[in-house]
Amino acid sequence: MNALFNMLSHKGCNNMAHWPIRLTMAGIFVYHGMGKLMMPAMAKMMGLPESVWMLVGVVEMLAGVGFVLGGIMKNDKITRLSGLAIVPIMVAAIAMVHWPHWSFVATEAAPMGGMEFQVLILSVALYSAFTGLKTSSE
Repeated sequence: MNALFNMLSHKGCNNMAHWPIRLTMAGIFVYHGMGKLMMPAMAKMMGLPESVWMLVGVVEMLAGVGFVLGGIMKNDKITRLSGLAIVPIMVAAIAMVHWPHWSFVATEAAPMGGMEFQVLILSVALYSAFTGLKTSSE
């Protein structure tokens, strides 16, 4: 067990630890942003003007790309902006769709599921906005 901890605490591992978070956030928001841009009619279902729906899609895609670019360019400002851009989107998703149900499991009362996953993504976005997802050596 000590060998595993020693391996994981190696400087090389610490320098790479931010990538799973970056790639996950990028995947989530590029995917959801593309979905919004490809299906503008969904705006009506959500009770939003199509222009707002499309703007959210563009912001999601740019933020997703920003999480990756921030890591490649070692630029925490890009990462911070990406995290900051996601915060109002997640707050709105929680408020408009998922509140007050917690569990992600869809039910009759909460057909879109609860806010468990959205709160996690909001937390990661806030952490990214505050820290830039710096590695320990930066």
